[in-house]
Order: sequence, then C-alpha cells, then structure tokens
Amino acid sequence: MNKDQILIAEVALNMLSTNIYASNVRAGWYTNPLTKRRLKERNVMEMLCLIHSEVSEAAEGYRKDLMDDKLPHRKMLEVELADVLIRIFDLAGYQELDLGGALIEKMNYNAARSDHKLANRALPGGKSC
Repeated sequence: MNKDQILIAEVALNMLSTNIYASNVRAGWYTNPLTKRRLKERNVMEMLCLIHSEVSEAAEGYRKDLMDDKLPHRKMLEVELADVLIRIFDLAGYQELDLGGALIEKMNYNAARSDHKLANRALPGGKSC
C-alpha cells in the first residue's frame, strides 16, 4: 500500500471504532437496563471475553460448515467474524484506542520480522502458521 492508502485505512478503521461505539451507546449497551442510567464504565475483561465468544462461534460455524441463522444467505463463519469486528471496534471506540494506527504499525513490524520470513519458518522450531 502507498502512503495515501495507508492513511485512508488508518482513518477508516478509527472511524469505524468511533461509529460502532456511538451506535452501541445509542442502542443502550452503555446504559444500565434497570436504572436507565449511563454506565460510568464497562468491564473491559467482559468485553474481551465477548470477543472470544464470537471467535468461538465462528470456529463452530466453520467446523460444521453452517449457514448463519440470522443471515441465512451467508456462512456462519462470515457473520460471526463480522460480530468479532463489531465487538473489537466497540471496545476500541470505548477505550479511545488508535486501532488504525496500531494495525498499520504492527503490519509494518511483522513485515520486517525475520521469524515471519518463509525461509526462517521452514527451519526447525520456525513458525509454521
């Protein structure tokens, strides 16, 4: 990717975080359903576990080659991965993280890592996946 494409990707990812978080706030996910008061904070560990549960659902859909029950024209794997992204972007928006910037930096870091090079992965003890 060239520098303009990288900047666009970074901004787009951060906009998704902001928009998905704001949408979830409007939908009441940051409001106590009993008191109707805005939560001062969410349990980040719980949010991470919910991301994990969506990954597990994606794995189950893939393992059984299932179509999604809510969007039956799509594979369950595809829909559950979308749920993973929604939860990740929500958490990033809530925590005001620069997810776009971090992703670009991490991709650049990984591209330069010797243990990610095909020749080194083939060596004994190398990363196979």
